[in-house]
Amino acid sequence: MSRKSIVVMAAGMGSRFGGLKQLSTFGKNNETLLDFAIQDAISAGFEKAVFVIRADIEKPFRQALSGKYEKLMDVRYVFQDLNNLPFGLRAPQGRTKPWGTGQAALSAAAEIEEPFLVVNADDYYGPGAYVKMAEFLDSGGEDYALAGYRLKNTLSQNGGVSRGICSFDSDMFMTGVREYTDLKPAGASGVSSAEGACFTGEELVSLNFWAFRREFMDLLSEYFGDFIKENINDSKSEFYLPSAVNRAVGEGRAKVRVIPVDEIWQGVTYKADKPAVEDFLRKNRKGFA
Repeated sequence: MSRKSIVVMAAGMGSRFGGLKQLSTFGKNNETLLDFAIQDAISAGFEKAVFVIRADIEKPFRQALSGKYEKLMDVRYVFQDLNNLPFGLRAPQGRTKPWGTGQAALSAAAEIEEPFLVVNADDYYGPGAYVKMAEFLDSGGEDYALAGYRLKNTLSQNGGVSRGICSFDSDMFMTGVREYTDLKPAGASGVSSAEGACFTGEELVSLNFWAFRREFMDLLSEYFGDFIKENINDSKSEFYLPSAVNRAVGEGRAKVRVIPVDEIWQGVTYKADKPAVEDFLRKNRKGFA
């Protein structure tokens, strides 16, 4: 078993949720979805966690995690900084948020020397997904991987969600990820989207649960540099991690295996999601109270 790390992207602002959803608690023990992620990662053999946060949430974030995991694994913190840009550039006037999930993952580069996962702090992925991705990283190959969730297992009953629908070849190597927005259950017709496309619900989607080798950080740095050159004056553009992976695949510089998982995603895209998430955890999470 090789040394493995988990990079947790926890710098999001939670605009639809209306607060720091990555610190939203559940049950009598006031556990966060991030708690479950770290517990599952430790059980699957991950030895280091790098939390990517914003400087303005450092205090509440450290308070929420204080003493929980430092004795169980190597815990590190890095900041996703709006002005941590290449070429000496600075963010345009009026921009208030960082540059997206691609920059978030890249923010951990200095702390990563080994194979690693990248996950969202505010998603419940399920323990089986961590086991499968740990097995993939332990296999020692050069490929990357994406945990592919069934679309029907990733929806909210309280509003639309955005998901990247995966395409892949007969060997389960990804050929692309296309983002669809406002995905909602549509009765007998399956799942509808704002783009007008309809889906059966069996499609495999990305929830930003990636497995990479260390050299991916070099690609990510190169692509972020290209992105910033083109978008430095845009106050809203974002450098998305799936877009970077798509480019690497399209250029033949990476192969990404899509690994299907049967777990049911849980998340709090909206505050109204909390009761349903808590009910799910009570029924399905061992030890949850």
